[in-house]
Amino acid sequence: MALSITSLNSGSNGNCYYIGNESEAILVDAGITCRETEKRMHLLGLDLRQVKAIFVSHEHIDHVKGLQSLSEKYMLPVYVTDTTFVRGGLRLRPELTRNFSSTAPVHVGGLSISAFPKYHDAADPHSFIISCNGITVGVFTDIGAPCERLTRHFSQCHAAFLEANYDESLLENGRYPYFLKNRIRGGNGHLSNKQALDVFTKHRPTFMSHLLLSHLSKDNNCPILARDLFQGHANGTEIIIASRFEQTPVYTITAGFHSAPLASSITRVLRPTQLSLFQ
Repeated sequence: MALSITSLNSGSNGNCYYIGNESEAILVDAGITCRETEKRMHLLGLDLRQVKAIFVSHEHIDHVKGLQSLSEKYMLPVYVTDTTFVRGGLRLRPELTRNFSSTAPVHVGGLSISAFPKYHDAADPHSFIISCNGITVGVFTDIGAPCERLTRHFSQCHAAFLEANYDESLLENGRYPYFLKNRIRGGNGHLSNKQALDVFTKHRPTFMSHLLLSHLSKDNNCPILARDLFQGHANGTEIIIASRFEQTPVYTITAGFHSAPLASSITRVLRPTQLSLFQ
C-alpha cells in the first residue's frame, strides 16, 4: 500500500500537509482556512471525508488558522499537546480534542503517527513521521536547528517535507531588523538552505524518492535558488518546492525508489495575506 502526499500550502502565510493511504488520511497542521483547504483538495481530486484527524505541530497562527472550523465542520479529532492547546488559546470541542506525546505513536486506521520534540520558538513544538506498511513520510518544518532526533528520523523516510526557510546571505542583507534576523537564525527559529542541505546530504537514505522543500521565506529565500542548491546533490531524489501560494501535485510514495505525481497543481497563483512574524 502506497502513501499519497501533498502540501496544500507551505509558508508563513499558512501550512497544511496531507498524508494518506487508500482508506484514510491525516492533515499535519491547518494553517489555511477551511474553505481554502476544501478548494485545494477538490482541485487535487482528494476527498476531505477521507481525512480522519488533524495533528498540530505548534500554536503559531500559520499552523492553526483553519483548525477550529475544519475540525467542527468535518468532526475531525485534533491531536495536540496540552501545552500547545493552552498556550495557543485553541478553541476546540472537548469530544474532538486528543492528546499526543513523543513516547507512543498514534494509530489512525492503518497510519501510525509518531511525534518528537524540535527546536522552535513555540510552547511545545513537535515534528511528525507517518508510517504505513513499511513506508515512512516525515514532516520537518519550523525547526531552529538540526538535532539527533531530526537526523535519525529523516534517515528513515521514503519522502519528507523539510524546511529550507532562508538563504543566509539574503537574510543578512535583507530588510529585517537585526533582532528578527537573530530570532530566525538563532537556534529556535528556522532552518537555512545550507542547514537543510546538510541534513539531506548527510542523512538521506538511499530509498528517499521525494524531498519537498518547505516553509520558504518570501523575503529571505528564492525557490529557484533553493531548488538548484539541492538539485546538484539529489542523486535521483525528486526535489520539489512546496509553494506558499498553491498546492503541490499529489505524489505517490512507495517502497520503490521513484514514483510520479498523480495530479497537477493549479496554475492560478494565490497570494494570501501574511500571518506570521517569520516571512
